[in-house]
Amino acid sequence: MKVNPILLEVFHNRFSSISEEMGMTLMRTGFSPNIKERRDFSCAIFDGKGEMVAQAAHIPVHLGSMPMSVKSAIAAESMEDGDMVILNDPFKGGTHLPDITLVAPVVVGDEKPCFYVASRAHHADVGGMSSGSMPLSTSIFQEGIIIPPLKLIRKGVIDRSVMRFFLNNVRTPVEREGDFAAQIMANITGVRRMKELIRKYTIETVDFYAGSLLDYAERLMRRRIGDMPDGLYSFEDFMEDDGFGREDVKIRVAMTVRGEEAMLDFSGSDPQVSGAINAVRAITLSAVLYVFRSLVEGDMPTNAGCLRPIQVLTGEGTIVDATFPAAVAGGNVETSQRIVDVILGALSRALPDVIPAASQGTMNNVTIGGIDPRSGQPFAYYETIGGGMGAGARGPGESAVHCHMTNTLNTPIEALEYSYPFLVTEYSIRRNTGGKGRYRGGDGIVREIQLLSDAEVTVLSERRRRRPYGLQGGEPGAVGKNTIIRRDEKEVKPGKFSAPLKRGDILRIETPGGGGFGPVIASDRIL
Repeated sequence: MKVNPILLEVFHNRFSSISEEMGMTLMRTGFSPNIKERRDFSCAIFDGKGEMVAQAAHIPVHLGSMPMSVKSAIAAESMEDGDMVILNDPFKGGTHLPDITLVAPVVVGDEKPCFYVASRAHHADVGGMSSGSMPLSTSIFQEGIIIPPLKLIRKGVIDRSVMRFFLNNVRTPVEREGDFAAQIMANITGVRRMKELIRKYTIETVDFYAGSLLDYAERLMRRRIGDMPDGLYSFEDFMEDDGFGREDVKIRVAMTVRGEEAMLDFSGSDPQVSGAINAVRAITLSAVLYVFRSLVEGDMPTNAGCLRPIQVLTGEGTIVDATFPAAVAGGNVETSQRIVDVILGALSRALPDVIPAASQGTMNNVTIGGIDPRSGQPFAYYETIGGGMGAGARGPGESAVHCHMTNTLNTPIEALEYSYPFLVTEYSIRRNTGGKGRYRGGDGIVREIQLLSDAEVTVLSERRRRRPYGLQGGEPGAVGKNTIIRRDEKEVKPGKFSAPLKRGDILRIETPGGGGFGPVIASDRIL
């Protein structure tokens, strides 16, 4: 079959629109604020081998790692029409335990699955040693319930034994069951739309153009890499601490560009640590996909073809390729951001007028859990907080936004105070925290929450000691700051901490600014 360029574009948009519709279904039927307000989820389509064909414009750290989960599901379970497989194991393609993936096959007739659809959502609690399942842990066993690939739905019927087992191990079972229902409906939507597409064009045509889109993405990526100067480009940066005394954990990349291919070698990074900042290999692959996809301008398909010209070396047992049973809750959210910083730093040596300065470099994870006095029931709140984006050659960085590996929204104040026993006492832009330069980095955020009940608070954050770097003479952005305000004292806390708070206490999070770009010019006025 010969590629028709018009049909290629049609299928590009059809696959993407199906992924987007899955996401809209998940958002609109989601139960928790983390799903329906923050949109902390991702959806994608995969071919019969588990290669990603298309994705919605959701969360990079989810999407780049999801293919490994889908392949694990395919290998573990034989799926028939109406089945769905659930998993969250980071060492089988997951990221961290709260991110639960649900995989459904697309089956036509009596054939084996020709495609798969998948949704991944961050559940605000999956058990473990602290509310919100983002603890200061030293083992994955402390972080929540570990779900291997297993069938949650068989021929359209939910396995209630599996569901009961899971719900019995979480603090907020009603909310979890509601979010599972939303993921199920998202997958049903994806399967339905894919079958409609196959009925219209035939399975042979749909499969051919899925493969053609992978080839097309590969060609575009090879062309972009080919435009870069050949050479070896290195860069390193550091995770500030693991929460248990280990400081300045190095992440290093040596990037070799040769012709239309690139090799990224992370083996010079430090060994995995005791605390929960370890990243599994799937997260590192996500960061690589995100950065290199961002180098290609225009409407390029984002699929498995993007990574074909890129080789990634990690080294088992390192901070970027942790091995079981390492603690990994923060690797997905914090270490992924630093991996991006390191890759961009290396690329800035090859493309100095293209690559921006470092963004805030953290997701500022906040989890709060306790008993809601209004209902007498447990609650578990989770949120990441935006900050400053790095400036670039084209202009200043955006202020108060989520950057790089996260793409969520904030929880609106009204939704936050309605859903949880909180009072938001300040929510503002943290002025003048972006690094100075020819173009200034974006400013961070101030988010201040007063508790209306006793609660357990955990914060996983970075860039509290090491400033986000500037580039080409630009100054670094300001570091962030975590503070607990009690009636008679203010206590500045480290980047990672867990603490019991009383009713009336205030948690204040001040997020970092982005780095500046280019040297400061004293005056641009016309003489």
